[in-house]
Amino acid sequence: MIHHLGQIAITVDDIDAAETFYESTLGLRKWFRYGDLAFFDLAGVRFLVEKAQTTPFKSSSSCLYFKVADIEHERAQLIGKGVHFIGEPHLIAPMGDHNLYMSFFNDPAGNMLALMMEAPISWKPLAGN
Repeated sequence: MIHHLGQIAITVDDIDAAETFYESTLGLRKWFRYGDLAFFDLAGVRFLVEKAQTTPFKSSSSCLYFKVADIEHERAQLIGKGVHFIGEPHLIAPMGDHNLYMSFFNDPAGNMLALMMEAPISWKPLAGN
């Protein structure tokens, strides 16, 4: 029976820029780098970032959603490191006992990423959404 994710992977056009972004900008713990492959730890799930072998490069990954405790704090930290967000944190769905908020951005290769927060129902973002 399948019930546990062991590894996810995305492709990028510049492995050095991606390695710096994921390790230094996002603060992910890097396991190791081997050639055009960089491996990071996402709470026990292996995250592989690899240089695309096709040209021209076209970003085609699924969106990666990084779960955070305080979306506004994490967003502000990343903006301070030069990350450009696509809009403010906004309500995605009321989930009964909490609300799901997200804020989207891209890595240097154009792969879609997001911060996600499972917020108490009473929580509202500073931007007012």
